[in-house]
Amino acid sequence: MRIGIDVGGTNTDAVLLDGDRVLATVKSPTTPEVTGGVVAAISAVLTGSGVPPGAVTAVMIGTTHFVNALVEGARLAPTAAVRLGLPAAASLPPMVDWPARLRAALSPADGEPAVYQCHGGHEYDGRPISPLDPEELRRTAADIAARGVRSVAISSIFSPVSADDELRAAEILAAELGPEIHLSLSHDIGRVGLLPRENATIVNAALRDLAVQIVEAFTRSLTEAGITAPLFLSQNDGTLMDVEHARRHPVATFASGPTNSMRGAAYLSGLTDCAVVDIGGTTADVGMLVGGFPREASGEAELAGVRTNFRIPDVLSLGIGGGSLVDLITPTVGPRSVGYQLTEKALVFGGDTLTATDLAVAAGRAEIGDPSHIAHLERTKVEAALAHIAERIAETVDRMRTSPGPIPVVAVGGGSVLVGDTLPGFPDVRRPDHYAVANAIGAAIAQVGGEVDRVFQIPEGHRDTVLAEAKAEAIAHAEKAGARPNSVTIVDVEEVPLAYLPGGATRIRVKAVGDLDLTRLEESRA
Repeated sequence: MRIGIDVGGTNTDAVLLDGDRVLATVKSPTTPEVTGGVVAAISAVLTGSGVPPGAVTAVMIGTTHFVNALVEGARLAPTAAVRLGLPAAASLPPMVDWPARLRAALSPADGEPAVYQCHGGHEYDGRPISPLDPEELRRTAADIAARGVRSVAISSIFSPVSADDELRAAEILAAELGPEIHLSLSHDIGRVGLLPRENATIVNAALRDLAVQIVEAFTRSLTEAGITAPLFLSQNDGTLMDVEHARRHPVATFASGPTNSMRGAAYLSGLTDCAVVDIGGTTADVGMLVGGFPREASGEAELAGVRTNFRIPDVLSLGIGGGSLVDLITPTVGPRSVGYQLTEKALVFGGDTLTATDLAVAAGRAEIGDPSHIAHLERTKVEAALAHIAERIAETVDRMRTSPGPIPVVAVGGGSVLVGDTLPGFPDVRRPDHYAVANAIGAAIAQVGGEVDRVFQIPEGHRDTVLAEAKAEAIAHAEKAGARPNSVTIVDVEEVPLAYLPGGATRIRVKAVGDLDLTRLEESRA
C-alpha cells in the first residue's frame, strides 16, 4: 500500500492506494507551516481507510518547498560557485546573468558573490582544456572558508562527457573544508550547456541546508503517524528519488507538482497521449502527455529569472484557479488569488471575496459551501466570466499542441470544475474519477527512472552499438535507483548529431523507467 501526497500552494492532497485501487483520498488547505499539513493529510487517509500505519509500504511526496524558496529568495544558504575551465570561459563568470536579488541572497556576509574560476575542464570529446591545479583549488578553499561559506557548487566545462575534474576538485575541497561542507557537482544536476547547468548546480547547492531540514521534517511526520515505510520524493520527470538523493539534489523536485498531476491524469483516464489541464487554487498548468509521461522542455527553463537546463516538463501556466479573484464587470479572472485562504474568503464560505469557485457553484458545476451566499450573482455575468476562463484555457492548450489534429483534454485538480464538458476548439474534455486528487495519485504511482545525456563518438556503421550502450547505461541507472529489473523499459530516445564537430559526435539522451521494487523495500525493512 502506498500513500501519495502533493503539497500545493492552496491545498495539500493525499491518497492511499492498494495496488490499483484507491482506498481513501483527502484534500485539505495547505498550512503556512507546510509540514503540519502533511501530517494532517497522512492521518486523514489512514483514518478514512481504516488501514493501520504498519501496512503502508511506501510514502511518496511532491513538494513545493524548494521552488518556493528560490522564488521568494528566502532560506537560501550562502554559496560558492567554483568553475573549472580556465583559460576558456573566463569572459562570463558564474552567476553573471542572475537577478541582483538572488545574487545578494546567495552572497556571504561581506555582500560579494563567492565566485571562482580555476583551471581544468574538457573538450566535447574528453580532451582536457588545461590540467587541474590542486594548489589553486586549495587557495580557493581557503578563501571560501575565510568567508564562512558551507555550500559549494562545482561546474566543469563538458562535465557530462567527463566528470573526472569535478570529482577530483570535490575531493580536494572536501579535504580542505571538512566533512560538513555541502558539495554539488554539475554533472549530477544538468545537461550539456555550461551556463544553465552551472546555474542549476548553484541553486541546488544553495538549497542543500533547506533540503536536510525538509527531509528530516517529513521523516518525523511519518514517525509521528506510526509509519515505518520508506519515504520518496517526486522528481521533475515523474519518477522518484529516495531521501538521500533528495538531500543532495533538491532542484530535482521543482516541477513535481504539475508532473504528478499529469501522471495522475494518465493513470485515471487511461490515456497516454493527450493534453492535461491541471487547475488548482491559484494557477492552471497545461502540458502534453506523450507515452504516458509529460513532454519535457527541449531547451532551457527559466526559474525565478535563472536559466537552467535540468529535466523539467514543458508546461504553460496561467493565473486562473479556484481561488482567483473575479471582476464580473470586465469580466476578468485572476491572476491574483486568495490561495490557501479560499475557505475563509470565498463568498460560498461566508467570506467577502468573489472567487472563481463562487462562479462554479453559481453555475451549478460544483456543490461547495453555501449556495445562498451567491444567489445574488447575475447568471449572464457568471456565464460570461466562465466563458472567459474557457477561452483562455483553450488558447493555452492550443499553444501547447504540435499538430492540428483533434486531441482529448483531461481536466484534473480541484479547480477543474471551472471547465465544462467542452472547450472552444476542443470538444473532447474528460474529467475522470478522483480528478481532484490526480496530483497525489501521480505521486503514489510514480516510477523509478534513469537517464543518460551526453555526447558520444559514433564511428561509421556503429550507430546501433552506441545506442545499445546508452540504453543499457540508462537501464542500469534506473535499477540502481530502485527499479525492479524486469520492469524497466526505454521510454524516450533522442539523437542530435553535432554537425560542427568531427568524428561523428552525437548528443544522445535516453530515458528508462521501471516500477519501484517494493519487494526489495519490504526485505530491507524485515
